[in-house]
Amino acid sequence: MQYFSAYYLVVASLLERQASIIPPLFLRLLLAWEFGEAGYAKLTGSNWFQHIAFPFPFNVLPPEINWQIATWFELAGAMALVLGLATRFFSAALMVLTLVAIATVHWPGEWQTLAELLTGYRIIDEQSDGLGNYKLPVIFLVMFLPLLFSGAGKLSFDHWLYNRLIRKI
Repeated sequence: MQYFSAYYLVVASLLERQASIIPPLFLRLLLAWEFGEAGYAKLTGSNWFQHIAFPFPFNVLPPEINWQIATWFELAGAMALVLGLATRFFSAALMVLTLVAIATVHWPGEWQTLAELLTGYRIIDEQSDGLGNYKLPVIFLVMFLPLLFSGAGKLSFDHWLYNRLIRKI
């Protein structure tokens, strides 16, 4: 048992030393893939935003402008996440974009009970029952939280810039 305890402490220590490098990097890369893929699909696809009712203040803008904003924030945000550049800004921006997507596309059209609302916590609305499919966007929101609060991690341009510019002040 004592050997197991020592082994566990060594492994825990090794993992702890990598905590500010590996987890934020993998979060950034996974989110960059997802948002880059969505941005690329918008860039090469046709605008379906004209069929959506956006919440205020996004409903003030024409659908074409909303389409362009979403496309370029997803593409630029994906690239910035890969590089770890302006990670907190792009995390916040992509979180807002995700909240708008939940409100406009993924949230149930109508729901009467909490049980109906919770039915929408799924990846795909396979039954086409109109109760939503907001699970994946909620997961993305939670994945952005460590990047928003803790930053991009040590393997990033943000960390490099901080050490080169800010620390010298």
